[in-house]
Amino acid sequence: MTIISEPFSMDHVDIHSDNFGDDGLLRAGLKLNHLRMIVAIEDSGQISAAAEVLNISQPAASRMLSEMESITKTQLYERVARGVVLTTFGAALARRARKILLELREASREIGELKSGKGGAVFIGAVTAPAMSLVVPAINKVRKAYPGIEINIQVETSNVLARELLAARHDFIIGRIPDDLNPRLFEVAEIGIERACLIVRKGHPLLKQKPSSLADVRDYDWVFQPPGTLLRRTIEDIFLSRGVPLPENIVNTSSLLLTCAIVCETDAIAPVAIDVAHFLASQGAKASDVRMLPIDFDINVKPYSLITARERALPPSARLLYDIILEESRKQAG
Repeated sequence: MTIISEPFSMDHVDIHSDNFGDDGLLRAGLKLNHLRMIVAIEDSGQISAAAEVLNISQPAASRMLSEMESITKTQLYERVARGVVLTTFGAALARRARKILLELREASREIGELKSGKGGAVFIGAVTAPAMSLVVPAINKVRKAYPGIEINIQVETSNVLARELLAARHDFIIGRIPDDLNPRLFEVAEIGIERACLIVRKGHPLLKQKPSSLADVRDYDWVFQPPGTLLRRTIEDIFLSRGVPLPENIVNTSSLLLTCAIVCETDAIAPVAIDVAHFLASQGAKASDVRMLPIDFDINVKPYSLITARERALPPSARLLYDIILEESRKQAG
């Protein structure tokens, strides 16, 4: 276990028109490396970076882009101050190219699995709480029944995971769809509500009194996830809705390990998912110095979901883990 889309439509270039026919772009000379190039340009916004991805020189990359514009008979990119940006036509081609490359990757993956006799590989992403409460139990079940399956997990924020899913780096994710992404690009199955709490070190001054209010905790140092992340926004909204000034002494980090280190060595306060807090408090190491701080308010975060990319079928091994996680979520909810 390793821890770690709309239709193609161009006004003047129709791959199904009389100008091209069903395989017109291929007959006109479009090659696999052209598809890799347009995707690399979209991802990096730099010809030099795209050339590096394809392991070719920058002049060769520029010639390849010129070839693609000649083949499609339209402008695919524009130069801007910091690199290049795809035109509407280029972006449409990149979307289709990404799907084609994904299908080829999946074909290679499936053939490899059939040859080796292994159970296959699964690539998933999850925010921290369901990674611990749902993914870990599901993995245990899968590995006992199908020991050959290789499971790759990335634990990150939803903002990162959703983009990784669209880039076909994950089979599915557990998280939320970011506000700045089109929800029509995804299929969503809501599976749980994340409840959070505040953690402090053993012996913290606030543990000696009654449940703490917002006013009690406000003047301490805080360890937050980076600005804009969901748990942080939830805490900030609680402060603002009750008219309490936001904390001023803040350390920002997405690292749970660093968060624990700071909390255990100082009087800092940090918000984490309740599942995470229970896990930390149960460990027989320094992390066991973490305590859940009794508070007189609730911290309920936006529900999380199982999320797949629309119109992208899950391979059998990924579907198996997806279904087990879904079953585990229903069991825990019941």
